[in-house]
Amino acid sequence: MTEMSTKYNPTEVENNRYNWWLEKEVFKADNKSKKNPYTIVIPPPNVTGKLHIGHAWDTTLQDMLTRYKRLKGFDVLYLPGMDHAGISTQAKVEAKMREEGLSRYDLGREKFLERAWEWKEEYAGYIRAQWAKLGLGLDYSRERFTLDEGLNKAVTKIFVDHYNNGTIYRGEKIINWDPVQRTALSNIEVIHKDVEGAFYHLKYFLADGSGDYLEVATTRPETLFGDTAVAVHPDDERYQKYIGKTVLLPVTNKEIPVIADEYVEKDFGSGVVKITPAHDPNDFEVGERHNLERIIVMDEGAVMNEHADKYNGMDRFECRKALIADLQESGVCFKIEKHLHSVGHSERSGAVVEPYLSKQWFVDMKPLADKVLENQKDADRKVNFYPPRFENTLNTWMENIQDWCISRQLWWGHRIPAWYHKETGEVYVDVNPPKDIENYVQDEDVLDTWYSSALFPFSTLGWPDLESEDFKRYYPNSCLVTGYDIIFFWVARMVFQGLEFTGTRPFEDCLIHGLVRDEQGRKMSKSLGNGVDPMEVIEQYGADSLRYFLATNSTPGQDLRYSTEKIEASWNYINKIWNASRFVIMNLEGFEYSDIDLTGEKTLADKYILTKLAKTIEDFERLFEKYEFGEASRILYNFVWEEFCSWYIEIAKISLNGEDEAAKKTTKSILVYVLDASLKMLHPFMPFVTEEIWQHIPHTGDSIVTSEFAKVEASLVFEKETEDMQFIQDVITAVRNIRSEVNAPMSREIPIKIKYSQDSVKEVLLSGSAYLEKFARPSELIIEREVEASETDISRILPGAEIYVSLSDLIDVDKEKERLGKELEKLQQELDRVNKKLSNEKFVGSAPEAVVAKEKEKQATYQEQYDSVKERIAALDNLK
Repeated sequence: MTEMSTKYNPTEVENNRYNWWLEKEVFKADNKSKKNPYTIVIPPPNVTGKLHIGHAWDTTLQDMLTRYKRLKGFDVLYLPGMDHAGISTQAKVEAKMREEGLSRYDLGREKFLERAWEWKEEYAGYIRAQWAKLGLGLDYSRERFTLDEGLNKAVTKIFVDHYNNGTIYRGEKIINWDPVQRTALSNIEVIHKDVEGAFYHLKYFLADGSGDYLEVATTRPETLFGDTAVAVHPDDERYQKYIGKTVLLPVTNKEIPVIADEYVEKDFGSGVVKITPAHDPNDFEVGERHNLERIIVMDEGAVMNEHADKYNGMDRFECRKALIADLQESGVCFKIEKHLHSVGHSERSGAVVEPYLSKQWFVDMKPLADKVLENQKDADRKVNFYPPRFENTLNTWMENIQDWCISRQLWWGHRIPAWYHKETGEVYVDVNPPKDIENYVQDEDVLDTWYSSALFPFSTLGWPDLESEDFKRYYPNSCLVTGYDIIFFWVARMVFQGLEFTGTRPFEDCLIHGLVRDEQGRKMSKSLGNGVDPMEVIEQYGADSLRYFLATNSTPGQDLRYSTEKIEASWNYINKIWNASRFVIMNLEGFEYSDIDLTGEKTLADKYILTKLAKTIEDFERLFEKYEFGEASRILYNFVWEEFCSWYIEIAKISLNGEDEAAKKTTKSILVYVLDASLKMLHPFMPFVTEEIWQHIPHTGDSIVTSEFAKVEASLVFEKETEDMQFIQDVITAVRNIRSEVNAPMSREIPIKIKYSQDSVKEVLLSGSAYLEKFARPSELIIEREVEASETDISRILPGAEIYVSLSDLIDVDKEKERLGKELEKLQQELDRVNKKLSNEKFVGSAPEAVVAKEKEKQATYQEQYDSVKERIAALDNLK
């Protein structure tokens, strides 16, 4: 065995370890000799940039589960993959091209896609490097990409099957439209921001020349050119006489009808709304019911078209400004009311999203959603959410489902497998192009990114080849780990696609976490500049410190506040483990794995630590299996820091420094056994340092990664002796506390008297006398049924025993009185200062309330400290 470094250095520990793991293929699945498969498919990061702190949290939790299950003997597949991220990647590539003065149209589709693939390769390399830094135990032999050949085959088959069974259709609807990228958007690609806009109150005059008008308020006046009706509620008595009449559309004076529809809210505004079927989803539905014309008033770049009269050719917002100025001048716009409202923006381009009538491909969601809702009623087949409350999020979304727009006007993505006959327009949809391809033109659009990522749990395992060995062995996945923010958009879609095409849930469990926020609880964002680069944290503190912090500072489903202080605390904990391990290893010279023997005679402390270990393993496994990583780590932390480092290792020095060779061997065996078990519990949290330490202790096998998890041995559980040892610890702690209270150093030996009430207590005290001698440091240890106690003795009462320590033996009374006298003087000065301040009426009357309250708090604290010191001086006076 080589020696460990004297100081824990995460850079040194983590350097090249990942490559060593990969060379030994410790992360590769396929061990059919193992009892059960365990699968996690990584939520594929977008190839648009580098991983952020949220990715680090997400993947750390996944990696912990896979490392734990591997130690437990499972055939683990942790499958890596990346997402082509349609609009996101295309936006990045186009932005880069704009720097060269190029557009995608300059290059053409094929050349542009070459650029996109170059981008993908570059950023995939960054992502793999970051996975390595985090220590993710991924099986790279199975890495997938959502645009690779196998996934394209799966996506195409599903589209064709959906089309053939009527689940996919093509039609005109209002969709989210990005006028910069010129594509439809999914809901998740729309970011809603509160923007100060206005309600523009307009007069729509009746066409009968009476001069009467209906008041309409709108936030988007530029769309009025697409108005084909105004609507009132059928039960609104104010407007009964107008229903069926016509009004004149401002500017154009085109006549449009007044209709009655229950969509209108009687009590909101004037109770009259303009109906623009081509530019509002609700108006579209009203238009469907009343057979209204759909007039699109702007082009795909949000520039007003020929329907906009003299505003033709203006940007939509320029048109708004000019139109309102004209309407104010004519008296049609008679009031402008400022209004803060939520406006959708494109996540990628930042453009204000336009509700836009467009012919797109849609998925009929109702039958798919119903299958999910039905499946979630079956306890044996459902997806189990942790925490369970998030199942309601899934169900609510499914109960209120809307059809899904899946076509995107992009070039980067899965191209829609639909061809249109050049003459007849007949649609041909199939996995293969039509044989007479020269007579057809393929649909230019690609599919929404989520359409392919929804298949990730099974498309990555060889589906649609149902005989694929990976599909048969590793599907359904065991667990999905993801954030609550994409339950609607990704989790739900994986569930309905899994049920539809494989007949079963895509994963058994779904572990939900929150968002990483900054130390003030704010969401991390570029605008706030409060983001945290996980690679920078790793450079400073190491991956293990970051992983331990991420895994242990939040409960499932809750957000996590980033804290540099807690990262440092993680580093300190690892340093403690390092130093304790180094002590153990330094005392194992010449000690081999075959020398480990736990059958020898054991001390009280030996039996105690073995029992505590067994209890820790049991509790750890129970909590870890329930995804309560914070609680599992707390149990383990207490064992490692308190029981093992603070107590047992110190006790072990007694036999290690003694002459009894048999006792030494037993102590060494227990040290190795406990350290080995502890490292295996710590390994999922901090893989690098546990591997490094494990390589320095006697072991079998190549790596801790593929070793066997700690087991509870019933023969090594000693309940009675553990209770006895805990009683000895309580005695030692009581004496230490007494010393601490009077500032008596541990180096000073003192007489200790212990009065016991039962012989059984005496036996326990005598059995632990070696520990009392070492840790309480008595000059004399008296253990009797009756002891003489004086008024100056400090006592502590424990169940079955009373401890007495003479104050005069603890301290030099004269020196202590001198020290306390100086402390009293300082406190008097502070009290005088604060009393003077608070007696000043000008200060109390003019200072902020919080400042005065702070001074009063100081006054109370100083007075309490002053009284306490006076009491201690009086007690010392009584000794004279």
